[in-house]
Amino acid sequence: MKRFIPFFAFLLLAAAVLAEDTRCYELRIYTANEGKLEALNARFRDHTCKLFEKHGLTNVGYWVPLDKADSRLVYVISSPNRAAHTKSWKAFLNDPNWKKAYKASTKDGALVAKIDSTFMSATDYSPTIESVITKGIRVFELRTYTTAPNRLKNLHARFRDHTCKIFKNHGMINVAYWTPMDDNKGKSNTLIYIISHYEKPVLSGAAQAKKNWRGFAGDPAWKKARAASEKDGKILAKAPHKVFLNPVDYSPIK
Repeated sequence: MKRFIPFFAFLLLAAAVLAEDTRCYELRIYTANEGKLEALNARFRDHTCKLFEKHGLTNVGYWVPLDKADSRLVYVISSPNRAAHTKSWKAFLNDPNWKKAYKASTKDGALVAKIDSTFMSATDYSPTIESVITKGIRVFELRTYTTAPNRLKNLHARFRDHTCKIFKNHGMINVAYWTPMDDNKGKSNTLIYIISHYEKPVLSGAAQAKKNWRGFAGDPAWKKARAASEKDGKILAKAPHKVFLNPVDYSPIK
């Protein structure tokens, strides 16, 4: 028995290490040309998502902004690592079925005016991302935080030790947390994350999100954690950037 316990503990430790999320994630934001967002969604629904999976790219989630005037498609895909991601993307672009679908979808003009791409790594406190379709209706929120110099580690500590837990107390679901992989995308000073809010019978998703945030901001535990984390100066260099999102019908996560 004495020999078994250390070995069992070793197995648990090994499992914990293996559970660490080391995948390469890519956040891609497409700005559709005027009147082309539905056609862009159709191309992803009918062709692109299937071809991604065929070539080793995992579909994580697809969303469009709540603001109907915002013609963007926001999505996240992943792969085992950056090298595999690059290889899979090249294979996707060279796939005859993709070329055929692309040509057919753009016969009346290009669907996309602008593409923004950010490669990301999951933080150590990011939950496991599951392709789940919930019974309730929920709105998602994509938030980007830019820190003051050398303060990203402080922001991570605050989220790891306090913020994520307090979010849960106010109806916010932690979906995923990432930092960019590349210096020109904010590797040293940026946190990108997605949370969600369930709609309530008397509140729309956006209204419920605002109510949740008011509750969070007024929580004594949050005020205490924020004050302690900023005793040596503010962590954020500017106000967070945020956008409320609805999952599209073909998104693995809703």
